[in-house]
Amino acid sequence: MAHIDTGDHKKSRNIDLNIIPFIDLMSCLTAFLLVTAVWVNISQLPISPTGRARDVPECTEGCEDPKLSVLMDADQIWIGISRVNEFESIPKVNGQYDWQKLEDRLKAQKASSFFLDKTNIEIAAQSTQASPVTYQNLVAAMDVAVKVGFADVGLTEPQGLSARPTL
Repeated sequence: MAHIDTGDHKKSRNIDLNIIPFIDLMSCLTAFLLVTAVWVNISQLPISPTGRARDVPECTEGCEDPKLSVLMDADQIWIGISRVNEFESIPKVNGQYDWQKLEDRLKAQKASSFFLDKTNIEIAAQSTQASPVTYQNLVAAMDVAVKVGFADVGLTEPQGLSARPTL
């Protein structure tokens, strides 16, 4: 019961205040905020900046660990290994990237002795206005890498890749 004072020393009024709609609203908002907080953490794509700086010369020591690099071009996907400078091209099929072949090749690299116990990979996109690589395709490549077992996806620019084919 709420007490309302009229201010002029007359009879005060007691009014029944129904707070059930407010409680319902607050419970709905609490549930919404909890779901939103969990969804934000689940839906994020954890990436880290990686690669080497553009103006730094090739490393001479400490390069024994090979790094797996994926370069997305407008026409194809390149997979490269840094220490041996070995590159493989996966061309588009019917105007679409061949995600199944990328998955198969990354699985083969993951099973090799170079990357059996590694979880990091570098991904970059060579995108220009004349030959764009869409953000959706870049995210799809990251999803394929995570699916194969490379959980530490590093996003870099094409010049920052440890293994970069000469286009």
